[in-house]
Amino acid sequence: MQISVWEKESFFAPKDILIVGSGLVGLWSAWYLKKKAPLLSITILDRGLIPTGASTRNAGFACFGSATELIADTKTMGDTKMLELVELRFRGLERIRKELGEKATGFEWCGGYELITEQNDPGKTALEDQLGWLNKQLRPITRKDRTFRLHPNRLKKFSFGHTAHLIGNKLEGALHSGQLCQALLQKVQGLGVTVLNGIEVTGYEKTGQYFSVHNSQQLPLKASQLLFCTNAFSSQLLPGVDIVPARGQMLLTSPIANLPFKGTFHYDEGFYYFRHLGNRVLLGGARNKAFEAETTTEMTTTELIQQELEHFLATYLLPGKAYTITDRWSGIMGMGSEKMPIIKEITPGVFCAVRMSGMGVALAPVAGEYMARQMA
Repeated sequence: MQISVWEKESFFAPKDILIVGSGLVGLWSAWYLKKKAPLLSITILDRGLIPTGASTRNAGFACFGSATELIADTKTMGDTKMLELVELRFRGLERIRKELGEKATGFEWCGGYELITEQNDPGKTALEDQLGWLNKQLRPITRKDRTFRLHPNRLKKFSFGHTAHLIGNKLEGALHSGQLCQALLQKVQGLGVTVLNGIEVTGYEKTGQYFSVHNSQQLPLKASQLLFCTNAFSSQLLPGVDIVPARGQMLLTSPIANLPFKGTFHYDEGFYYFRHLGNRVLLGGARNKAFEAETTTEMTTTELIQQELEHFLATYLLPGKAYTITDRWSGIMGMGSEKMPIIKEITPGVFCAVRMSGMGVALAPVAGEYMARQMA
């Protein structure tokens, strides 16, 4: 494409920083970079019309991990790393409310819960012992004596089928992922950040004092520093980085009269998750039913997972209720051999903030703040 001198000297002029990926991590990084160094020239590139990996295709949870998930994490990554990760998530959720406000992001303090089904019931005493240990570990982070607690009365009120216990966490909430991205986008553009969509980055090379970014539009894009915030899609641009894509499928019901529950909910170490959306139910997950098939960047839904979600919905959440499925979609998360995000300088001048492990909403603000300290 031929470009004008005006375009060459503005939109496509060499920048201080080029950020690849306009999702939550890329936007928060731009926000903190401009707050730390207002004179930096920054452009964000994205291959889609909007961020479509996971940032606008998640369930809209403002959470830092369910009780059984955190207990399971201690077995795979140890107490110290589990708590470090929880603290990062918890701080990130606080930053969302502080920097953007609850109204702009549709933030709702509805409380979070976890279902323990009858077939997975360890017994009330054993469960209370596990929660007691976890609460003690979390106290310095959440500043609460009892972050997690059993809620037998709400279990009866919510009318879930085949459920033995309900674990509550009033520090969780829900938000509107689309509004969150839009609010961040407006903030960074107001600070002078340029956002260019429909440009797929295919590679980069160092040419003189700048990095030249190869792209689908063959535009002259150069910068002194590069930051890759492409999460699950990073392996295509950053070979050798420990990232595995993980598809998360979802569905949404029609409005349900007298919906008996409200909040964000987890089941099976977080592999299933659901919430109210007004008087509708948004349900996602079940990728543990087909790990290999769901290790993909294909943003489609499958009959196997959708049927599993519908079965879970009818059996546990809405037994006897009348509804239809109005929407189905999927998003792609970035996983790896461990849950800690990769936030680092790869080579001089080239950075990445990736592998959010399905917790990008909570981790993105702290990842962006850390990158600003490294790059500005």
